[in-house]
Amino acid sequence: MQNYQHFVGGEVSDLPLGKVVCVGRNYAAHAKELNNPVPTEPVLFMKPSTALVKLDEPLVIPTDLGECHFEAEMSILIGQSLSNCTEDQASTAIAGIGLALDLTLRDLQQELKEKRLPWEKAKSFDGACPVSDFVPITESTNLQNQQIVLRQNQKIKQNGNTADMLMPVLGLLSYISQFFTLLPGDIVLTGTPAGVGPLKIGDQLSLSLSESIHCITEVGSSAR
Repeated sequence: MQNYQHFVGGEVSDLPLGKVVCVGRNYAAHAKELNNPVPTEPVLFMKPSTALVKLDEPLVIPTDLGECHFEAEMSILIGQSLSNCTEDQASTAIAGIGLALDLTLRDLQQELKEKRLPWEKAKSFDGACPVSDFVPITESTNLQNQQIVLRQNQKIKQNGNTADMLMPVLGLLSYISQFFTLLPGDIVLTGTPAGVGPLKIGDQLSLSLSESIHCITEVGSSAR
């Protein structure tokens, strides 16, 4: 059973569970490491609310569908509805920032890409979006100077800064809202820096977002 709830500032939020909007290839180095072209506009896909789990609990991943890769990202919790919004309007609608993993069944994703099929089976399985608690932003919060670090078994695998995003956060929110409405409780994953890789049962992961968020988790038993 899913037991995920949004936590903001250390307290349970009354925001409902919504969709997760993900931005692919928003860091040029990550696009290149997977031999993907660097996009000229954001690549969008979604995960359902059933993909949400707590990041500080053991990760449960499928083990019979090929490699499952970690992708650490800064996440944005939406607090107000956004539709065809400006960047200024987007800035007032952010309920908090956090960390998330965009778990990806890489072998299955590649197979789907080769067949020109959607990625959902590789990106949207139950537990595919572990999320940390959210931290409210303040006037001093710089969304484009957040350091994302992921250590796998104490070795740094991802170490990137949101300054390197191809499209910054407020531009992303405005862009997304031109195509579909973002609702309170929705989450936006803003893309992953280079360094993604496969998970194995027993792996320990440590993630941080600048000085504001630190999470430790491990890969537990298989979900299948």
